[in-house]
Amino acid sequence: MRSQGAWWRRGRHGALIAVGLAWCGAIPGVVLAQVGTSEMLVSAQTLGDPMTTDNPFGWLRTFSPGGSIDTSNAFFQALGTNGRSCNTCHRQEEAWSITPAGVRTRFEATAGTDPIFRRNDGSNSPLADVSTLEKRRHAYSMLLNRGLIRVGIGVPATAEFTLDSVDDPYGFASAAELSLFRRPLPSTNLAFLTGVMWDARETVAPFLPPMDAGVSQANLVASLRHQVLDATLGHAQAAAAPSEDQINQIVAFELGLTTAQIRDNRAGLLNDDDAMGGPRILASQRFHVGINDTLGADPTLAAFNPGSMSLFAAWNGSASASREERESVARGEVLFNTRPIAITSVGGLNDALDMPVIAGTCTTCHNAPNVGNHTVALPLDLGLTDASRRSPDMPLYTLRNRETGAVRQTTDPGRALLTGRWKDIGKFKGPILRGAVAHPPYFHNGSAARLEDVIDFYDTRFAIGLTTPEKRDLVAFLRAL
Repeated sequence: MRSQGAWWRRGRHGALIAVGLAWCGAIPGVVLAQVGTSEMLVSAQTLGDPMTTDNPFGWLRTFSPGGSIDTSNAFFQALGTNGRSCNTCHRQEEAWSITPAGVRTRFEATAGTDPIFRRNDGSNSPLADVSTLEKRRHAYSMLLNRGLIRVGIGVPATAEFTLDSVDDPYGFASAAELSLFRRPLPSTNLAFLTGVMWDARETVAPFLPPMDAGVSQANLVASLRHQVLDATLGHAQAAAAPSEDQINQIVAFELGLTTAQIRDNRAGLLNDDDAMGGPRILASQRFHVGINDTLGADPTLAAFNPGSMSLFAAWNGSASASREERESVARGEVLFNTRPIAITSVGGLNDALDMPVIAGTCTTCHNAPNVGNHTVALPLDLGLTDASRRSPDMPLYTLRNRETGAVRQTTDPGRALLTGRWKDIGKFKGPILRGAVAHPPYFHNGSAARLEDVIDFYDTRFAIGLTTPEKRDLVAFLRAL
């Protein structure tokens, strides 16, 4: 039912509850389907609501304080010389990132001339031949197949290591500019960040733990402003820096976005029966840098709580028509919070604590309550860039320690290219998990095509011993975020 511009549903105990964000305007002719005690719209495309989009697993919704997406914002304007805007690589329907499927659709629609297809960072090499359709298809294969943008960073002159050799299938990379293929991070849910970019290269000052929520986000805002400037001059190839007004517009727009899955095709509405899914509730999520930190960095002195995910606790024992799927989501959340993991050989964690084995759970690293990233800057090396995990389409770099002569092969040195430190090779931050189902593939290099592949990676990496039903429940939970 509807009242005063908001959709309502029956809660688990019969009470009327407003459903998330009010829809915009009347929606004549919308078909409703009965699911348990809830009324559900059968397709997001029938809503007439620009804040909600379909994806293969349900509906994604974005919340903003104004209730709409202001497409007149500088975020949507081409501020450079190559036709790109922020929206080129940060698409609402793809959780404000991009997906290979979306990129391929744009390629076919424009014969590979959409602004995302530019040689400065969209092609496998800036020297690639893009003179014909088939040559463009080959030149942009990493973008088309894995949704990866090429980032060019050189080895610092003062680094503790040198580049011994390069195996680049595209014949370009050198010590002056390594080719690093990375996923564009979402430009939403940014209020929960503790570092900007995978390697935190746009973090202009550390995000220090404030004493409580609501403390000035000055360092976050300064970092996002720097990121906008660099993206405009680099990705968009602007001849001049964007104006202060344009930078401010973009940063304010991004900080106002909150995005999460709102409906799962199997479990139904994710804020139904007293569950707390969707972006409206996420926008009110309590957060401060250091909250619930695993190692005791919470400035409130609160102890770490491994049960940091509590969105679907009400679905344990669900009595709805979608009971089986909702209970699967709830079981997955419990597993995420409690399944024991013997954490070993993680650079930045085991070595930093001098603990060969750390008894943890998924929330040891994904500890931000109901968000899923880490609440202090904690770049980690999970081994994702090791030579043993290299695929043939990735460059491989052989690095040598100047002092010890030790050698390490990696597809991406990660944070080490910023700090120059040997111990930082392969380190990346953990991303926010909300809305992840809408922007595959996963990890910084897109090495996990599906959420199932993410679970398999961790299960193998740490010998967790997950059963097939446990894997299914974990995937059901991650899809509901």
